Amino acid sequence: MRALLLIDLQEDFLDPPPLAEQRSDLVRAVQRWADWARDHDVPVIEARTVLPEDKSTWALNMREDDQPVVLEGTQGAETLTELDLRPDVEIVKRRDDAFHGTDLLERLRALDVDELIVGGVVTEACLAMTAATAYAHDLRVLIAEGAVTSADRAAHDAALKWLREQYRQDVVSPEDLDD
Repeated sequence: MRALLLIDLQEDFLDPPPLAEQRSDLVRAVQRWADWARDHDVPVIEARTVLPEDKSTWALNMREDDQPVVLEGTQGAETLTELDLRPDVEIVKRRDDAFHGTDLLERLRALDVDELIVGGVVTEACLAMTAATAYAHDLRVLIAEGAVTSADRAAHDAALKWLREQYRQDVVSPEDLDD
C-alpha cells in the first residue's frame, strides 16, 4: 500500500526568501498530491517539526545560533494556511529525519505501507534524510513532482540525483501512478 508523506509544510519554513517566492507553486503542487491521495484512498501523513522552547531538543545549528524555528505554540509551527491536507496521520518530529525519535515506522507498518510518496521542504535536508531512512526500512520511495523544494537549487538538484542514483527514488507525477 502507498502513503503520501508530506514534510515540514509550515509557516516558518516557507516564510523567508527564496522559499517565500516558491510558496504558491509548492502549495498548488502539494494540494494536487493531497487531492490525488484522497481520490485514490491513499493515506496522507503529515510530519511537522515542532520544538519546545527548551533548547535541549533544538538542532546543533539552532542552539549555536540561538535561532530556533517552529517553536511550539507559535504561528510559525502551523501548517501552511492555504493547504487543506486533512492528514490521516500526524507526526511531530524534532529532527530532520521524520523517523528519528517518532513512531512513524510503526504507524506505517500498522497501515501496511510499503511505498511512500514524499513531498515537502527542504529537499536536501528533511526530505532526503527521511527518504534515505525509509529505504533503510525497506520502503520504496517516490518523490512527489512539484511538491519538493529548497532555497538552494543546486542542493535540491543534487539531493534528487543522489536519491535517484543511490536509492532508486524517482520523481513522479500523479499521472505516472494512475497507469
